Amino acid sequence: MIPDSFPGLPLDFARWAPVTQAMTLGLATFLQEDVPTVTAAVLASTGALGGWVGFLGCFLGIWFGDALLYLGARTFGRSLLRRSWASRFASPGSIARSERWFSEKGTWLLVSSRFVPGTRLPTYLAAGFLRVPFHRFLLVTGAVVAVWTAGIFTLAHVVGPQLGEWLRRWNGGAWVLMGVILGSLALRWIPRMFQGTAFRRMRAMAGRWLRWEFWPAWLFYLPVGLCYVRLALKYRSLTLPSAANPGILTGGLVGESKFHTLEQLHSGSPVFTAEAWLLPPGDARQRRTALERLRETNRLSYPYILKPDVGQRGVGVKLIRNAAEAARCLEQNCAALVVQRHVPGPFEAGLFYYRFPHEARGRLFAITEKVFPAITGDGVHTLEELIWEDPRARYLADRYLARFADRRGDVLPQGQSLRLVEAGNHAQGCIFRDGARWWTPELEARIHEISQRVPGFFIGRYDVRFESESELRAGRGFQILELNGAAAEATSIYDERCPLRTAYATLFRQWELVFAIGAANREQGATPTPPRQLWHLWRETRRRLATCPLAD
Repeated sequence: MIPDSFPGLPLDFARWAPVTQAMTLGLATFLQEDVPTVTAAVLASTGALGGWVGFLGCFLGIWFGDALLYLGARTFGRSLLRRSWASRFASPGSIARSERWFSEKGTWLLVSSRFVPGTRLPTYLAAGFLRVPFHRFLLVTGAVVAVWTAGIFTLAHVVGPQLGEWLRRWNGGAWVLMGVILGSLALRWIPRMFQGTAFRRMRAMAGRWLRWEFWPAWLFYLPVGLCYVRLALKYRSLTLPSAANPGILTGGLVGESKFHTLEQLHSGSPVFTAEAWLLPPGDARQRRTALERLRETNRLSYPYILKPDVGQRGVGVKLIRNAAEAARCLEQNCAALVVQRHVPGPFEAGLFYYRFPHEARGRLFAITEKVFPAITGDGVHTLEELIWEDPRARYLADRYLARFADRRGDVLPQGQSLRLVEAGNHAQGCIFRDGARWWTPELEARIHEISQRVPGFFIGRYDVRFESESELRAGRGFQILELNGAAAEATSIYDERCPLRTAYATLFRQWELVFAIGAANREQGATPTPPRQLWHLWRETRRRLATCPLAD
């Protein structure tokens, strides 16, 4: 049926008329939210515009615009701050405190800002800058915008008919006028979008959405979360995975000490474990003295590794090359740190192992090959330009450029390579590939032998470095950097050649193993960690990691 406001249009075009109207209203809200919404509400009340068409157009336009403000502040906010005079007043500690404050008060600020004139823009920009979880921002703003828009349409339904006659004369020309305004803005701004860094960022953002390995964690892990809930109902315990490894705090879900596990590994398999020591928390000056004493006692030379004793996703891992870097790291992180002898590799792998308590032999579930990305200079382009032009590095350009903030304008000499990441973690920019070709009975037997010497360990991932692929296949010549428990992933799924359905199938199978092993240990007397304790440990870990320096 052809709408009254579009008389005489061909039927095919008429089908798209409501869509065109809704899109036009949505775009108009980018310029000014209140006027298009009130106008659409009054037009709907007089019958000149479909009610649902007007409501959805305004609602989606406002909601999408709010999301763009958030994403803009999250993407560009901190990099712009570092370049401005205001950076001297915004230390990492003050930003971390602001993040914690906004996480507690942010919901009510987002709600109230919709109804208090002049507060929406700064509130949404602050939410993005302080990195409020995107899903939380969308849920809160979506609900509030829906209520606000519905209220305006309801009010217009009451008073709108009085303006009907005037609006009927104005209606046709209004759509034309709105089209002219939007068209002129497009001609002015679209050419600028395809120039310089802005276009590069847009291209990278689009590419990240097309490659599932770069999706936001809240989106990618949604099906995994549903799988977790299904398994929790099946096994009648929300925290059963914490019993999968009774010898590790919370089974390795959260809050476990890396040093404690490394100590057990070194005690049972010293030949295969990178030597490590614990640097307790405390005053930076005292810890510098303790660190130097530790280095002298154990003949630890540069470079070596400093990383949080309680950490996740490679956060805070630093390759220390000199005393100045060590002092800087200790100033930035007052928590307990693991000091570890550097293993140059050059190869690194993730070996995911599991064994049921009643089984005599464990298995390798997955093997991940870790590739450390690098760029090569041409003597012409700057480091920043090389990163943005790299076919893969551009998807993580912000992370790489933050890591090399003081070198982004450097021009690398012809042929000189620069490694972009030292931590073998996907979240830090390392490239993961399926390393199944490295599997051999000898390697599996060696990992099982090492695992048997770690009390109460049944499932998790070893991160190892080695010099020769043939040596690894033979089950020798590697060094264990760390062992991750029940929360570890079979990270081979992040191979860009891996289909999304295969990735989910692997993760679903992995969590089935974790729950099943936890259930088997529960039958033998292991007790799952209470939910409240897990929640407390998770929040404490998040608080500590928020103050960690950017990983190398």
